[in-house]
Formats: sequence, structure tokens, C-alpha cells
Amino acid sequence: MPQMLPLAVSDARLITSALAGFAVIIILITWLKLNPFLALTIGALGVGLAAGLAPTDAVDSFAKGFGSTMGSVGVLIGLGAMFGKLLADSGGADQIVDTLVDRASPRMLPWTMALVGAVIGLPMFFEIGLVLLMPVIILVARRSGLPLMKIAIPTLAGLSAMHGLVPPHPGPLVAISTLGANLGLTLAFGVIVAIPTVIVAGPLFSGLAAKWAPVPVPDMFVTREDEGEDPAAGPRPSFPAALLCVLLPVILMMAKALTDVIAPDAEGGIKGLLDFVGTPTIALLLAVVVGILVLGAGGKMNRKAIAESLESSLPPIAGILLIVGAGGAFKQVLIDTGIGDVISRFVTGSGISVLLLGWVVAVLVRVATGSATVATVTAAGIMTPVAATLPAPEVALLVLAIGSGSVFLSHVNDAGFWLVKQYLGTDIPQTFKTWTMLECLISVCGLVGVLLLNLVV
Repeated sequence: MPQMLPLAVSDARLITSALAGFAVIIILITWLKLNPFLALTIGALGVGLAAGLAPTDAVDSFAKGFGSTMGSVGVLIGLGAMFGKLLADSGGADQIVDTLVDRASPRMLPWTMALVGAVIGLPMFFEIGLVLLMPVIILVARRSGLPLMKIAIPTLAGLSAMHGLVPPHPGPLVAISTLGANLGLTLAFGVIVAIPTVIVAGPLFSGLAAKWAPVPVPDMFVTREDEGEDPAAGPRPSFPAALLCVLLPVILMMAKALTDVIAPDAEGGIKGLLDFVGTPTIALLLAVVVGILVLGAGGKMNRKAIAESLESSLPPIAGILLIVGAGGAFKQVLIDTGIGDVISRFVTGSGISVLLLGWVVAVLVRVATGSATVATVTAAGIMTPVAATLPAPEVALLVLAIGSGSVFLSHVNDAGFWLVKQYLGTDIPQTFKTWTMLECLISVCGLVGVLLLNLVV
């Protein structure tokens, strides 16, 4: 049986530098109590220099990662904060939350939120689903009296499982295209694997997470009802109107994803329009614009009230933006050092199971670079020659194995780690015990589901 290739001296240096960087960041934040933005900046530049990048290249890599993250995730966080504040101030969030709380018992609320997260997360990038649902998560926890993690963890599990396992989400679609998998078969297998995965990592795990991180509900998205006013005293949008505003970007992005599957080579016309409005930034921007009209009218907000709501939404997220941007910069520095290539060479000579190998490659690249997308693309590229020799069902399962590995062990080099931490108000150890553990459960449960399916197909 072929063995894994030994590491060259330069490869060992890259891995040592990356591990040292992770340790430095955690120590700076947890022991010295340094601001995460500053700790990530120091850690990223330090890793780049220790790995052999020229000083100017390390700075350029940091700037590239920061700018790229702000141009994508940062814009979405800003638009999501505006939408969330408008949803709260208009009374739309009250309407949605009161409906959920009234129609679901406290025991069923975690299960309801897992379903909500899965539906919202199906066509969306994780970050968009999170910023859209965060007002709902916080208000449901506040109104129901349940621990924050009993509500947040199931919702995040639904979002993240869709992110890694089920097309038409972009991650699985990349692997499907690269490996030549059958879309319908992968979708069917993905749903079969995702359902038990969400149950285990969501409602079942949320009880433990609530004990490990008994944090208070963040003082965000405060509504008139939260301030003690009679919810029936002021006007607010109807439940269908508020729900439509929340689901609008979901519908637009789903329509784009479906047309990409049905007519991938079409140009112009309806396809061109959906490609534009289904782009994450445009879809969320349209949600804000429609929210101004629909939520503003439903909540009887005048132009001054709407302007004040939108303006007041941005200062509270300034710190989140900087920290998420620095997390993206750290990820880019790691990618530019070439650590992903080191891992690829290291595992190529392995003789383990094809499905397990695909998962391991994705896991290693994900842990090293912090990017689920890079992990998916790298693992799919490595496994392409092997996939050509496999039957169609096994190729579909290989896509899911890679998708499962791509979400494993989110930590300090992942912008999503900091986004969840700042929104939920957890410290570093609590974030590891909740969010990181959640991602590991999704990854391992996904792999187990894939291996079990492989026994019967």
C-alpha cells in the first residue's frame, strides 16, 4: 500500500509557521486580552514572514484578503445590519417572532429554527443567511426565555449543513462540475445525509451547547415590544409582508441557482436578469429597498424614522466588520504561502478509501486555510482523476464527502468564526465549544452518512 509522502523542510516550515500563528492569535486574545482585529493582524503578518514571504508580499497578501472579504462578506454584513434594524424598528421582526413563538412550544422551537435555517440556507452563502436570521434568532431567544444556544445552534446547523452538502448551493455545485457528478443523484443523496446531520448537530447538540456557553441574549435588535410597549399599541407589518421581505433574497438566489442548473450556457434575457438580481449583494440590496417600502409602510414609519433606523444600524457592527475582514486577511496569507499545495502533495500518495481520502483532503485544506471554498476546489481537483473511474453513485457520494470535509473545524483563520463569535457575544473558548464543535459534528455526521449510503447503493 502506498504511503503518505514525507514532508520537505520547506513544507515543514509552512506547517510550523501556520500552527505557531494560530497559537499566537489565541494567546493574544485570551491571555493578553488584545482586540481580535489587532491579534489577527499581528498573527497574519507574522505567519507570512515566518513562512518565507517577503515583507511587502506579506502586507500585500493581508490587504488583498482584507479587501476581498470586505468586498463580499463585509458588504453583506452592512446590508444585513440595515435590513435587520429596519425589520426590528418597523415591528416586522416582532410579527415573525411572535408567530413562531405562539405556534411552536418551547420544546419544539429548536426544531423549528433548524428547519428555518435549512430553508434559508439552501441557496445562500452562510454569511448572508446568518445576517438575515440573526434578528430572528436573538428575538426568539429573548421572547421565548430559552437559552440563546438552544435557538442559535439549530439555526446555524441548518445553514451550515446546506452550505456543505446540498446543491444548488455554490460549494457542492463546484464539486459536481469538477468531478462530473450527476446533479439529481447528488441532490437526492445530499438531502438524505443532511436531515440526520442537522438533527444531530442542531436540536440535539444545542442542549450541550447551552450548558457549555450560558451567555445572555445580546442587546441587539431591540424592538418596541422589548422596551415594554404594548405590541398591539403600534402599527406593524403583517406576517406575510414581513416574511416576504426576509425570503426575497432567498427566492432571488434560488431562482439564479436553478437557472444555472437548467440552462447554464444561456445568456441575456431572463437568465441575464436572474444572474444579476440573484447575485448575493444585489439580492440583499433589493431586500433592503423592498423593506424600506413594505416594512416602512406597514410600520407607519416616515422618511425620518426610516433614515434614522438605517443610520443607527451601522455603528454597532463596525467592530464585527474589522474582525471579519482581518480573519479573511489571515486566510489569504495562509493561502498565498502555499500551505494548501503542501497538504495536497502530502495526501496524494495515500492508499485509503476514495471517499475517506476526499474528506481528509478537504478537512486538511479547510483547517489550514479557513476557506470551505478553497477546500472544496482543492479536494475536487485532486480527486478528479480517481472520480473518472468510479460509478455515478460513488461520484455523487464523493462530492458529499468533500462537502462534509470542507466545513470541519472552523477556527481563528475563518471569517465565519469571528462573525458568529461577535454576533452571539461568546468568548474564544465558548466559540470553540459551540460553533467549532457544531461544524465538526456536521462534518463527521456527513461523512458517516456518506459511508453508510455507500454500503447500500
